[in-house]
Amino acid sequence: MQYKLAKPVFGAIGTEKYQITIEWRNGTFLADEPVSSGGKDLGPDPYTQLIASLASCTLATLRMYIDRKGWDIPRIAVKANFYQQKENDKQVTIFDRDIDFISPVTDEQRSRLLDIAKACPVSRILEGEIRMRTFIYNAEDTEKKKHYTNGEVTVVWKPDFCKHSTRCVSQLPGVFNFDARPWINMEGGTTAEIIAQVDRCPSGALTWYYNKDGPSDT
Repeated sequence: MQYKLAKPVFGAIGTEKYQITIEWRNGTFLADEPVSSGGKDLGPDPYTQLIASLASCTLATLRMYIDRKGWDIPRIAVKANFYQQKENDKQVTIFDRDIDFISPVTDEQRSRLLDIAKACPVSRILEGEIRMRTFIYNAEDTEKKKHYTNGEVTVVWKPDFCKHSTRCVSQLPGVFNFDARPWINMEGGTTAEIIAQVDRCPSGALTWYYNKDGPSDT
């Protein structure tokens, strides 16, 4: 298993209703709730963000395909929304997506682009099986640490913070092996390989430092 994002999305909220700071790989933005829900509408609400992800993925996927084909379709627009209804005592969510190519397209192009839009990655996620996993951490969890060293570099593992994505095991099995004790073998790879793999840890459970520099506050 490998996470889609190298760096997870981070969100935090204080006492100001209901302003949420979202950090992504290249900056931050503000999320909020509409005034009708007690917020100030200073940023997109969760439903808007969900719909925006579908719209943006659809447009990016179409643009990639159009450019690869060399078709003259300079601008595309999407309107998206969703609603929910009960069907046989089960709540069903229906997403509607209206695509406007603005400039003329042939019937053949329209048919092909419709198939491409339906196959965009976010569409596949929404139409596939989804499982939600939730973890709760506290200060005590993140303070538990185990140290492993090869004399040059030390790897710090926070066991209760680890989500076991298996990325480290699959990509550097000589060093990381869940079935071994200890499960981190610092002699199983070069220092450079170990550092590169620890830097890919999606949860932050693994960190490292050079022994000559000493540990930081991780």
